[in-house]
Order: sequence, then structure tokens, then C-alpha cells
Amino acid sequence: MELYFFRHGHAEDAQGPDFDDFARKLTDKGVERTQAAARALQKLGVKPARIYTSPRLRARQTAEILSSTLGMAPEAREEVNFGFNPQSIPALISDLPNDLAVMFVGHEPDLSITVGALVGGGEIEMKKGSVVRVDLLARTPLRGVLLWVLTPRVLDVVGS
Repeated sequence: MELYFFRHGHAEDAQGPDFDDFARKLTDKGVERTQAAARALQKLGVKPARIYTSPRLRARQTAEILSSTLGMAPEAREEVNFGFNPQSIPALISDLPNDLAVMFVGHEPDLSITVGALVGGGEIEMKKGSVVRVDLLARTPLRGVLLWVLTPRVLDVVGS
């Protein structure tokens, strides 16, 4: 199974004591770079059977842009919100065969920590709007191999 981990695009800065982090939306830059990323992923043949997204607005917007190009409607799931970890994944993929792909759209540092744990350790830093591919080797225990990390600049070039 191919697992894709996509960090949401650039979002508004948190401002003021009453600012609602849940409602932070993508900036124009975040929208444009996510659109380029979606085109790049399409060119690379990425076809997720499921796109799971954090329920936070910036992640949902990112997932909606990706899904409009990749052809799969996103599903907001609390498991992909803050606190996402390797233990969140089995329930989300339990009904899927191994020949499919799944994408998770979420936040840092949870995505990097999850990827690192799946591939046996190591440091991974996911910039806003970057994507990582991990191919699952086993479900029990959950482990995989890191195939690639694509930064926003690479996605901009491929998606142009």
C-alpha cells in the first residue's frame, strides 16, 4: 500500500488572543502552491483511493484542492488532526487492499514523527505543502519504506 503524507499549504498567521486556530485558512500562496502540487502528483500518477484530512480549515482546503485534481473526495477525520500518529493509521486503512493508495493531509510535527516511526526512525522535516511517500511493508507491526520526499519547490517545477 502506498501512503502519502501531505502537509497543508501556507496558512494565515495566528494573530491576537481570540484567534481561532481551527479556522486558519490558506493564503493565496498556499492555494497556488497546493494547486501546483496537485498537478505534479497527477503527473506522477498518484491516485489515492482515500484522502483523509484533518478537520482544521487549512488542511481541509488543501485536501479539497488535491482532490479536485486527483479525483477523490476528501474525508475529514479527527484521527488526522493534531496528535496524528502511527497508531491512527490501521483503523483508517483496515478495509482497504494492499494495492491501493491512501493520502493523509495534516500538520507538523505529527506527520514527520509518523513517517519517521513508520520507516524505522530518522529525522524528516516536512515543509508546508510538501509530500512524502511511504510504501507499507507490513501492517502488523505497521512499518514501511520511505520512497520519496517532494518539497514545495520541486512540486512547483513538476506541476507547472
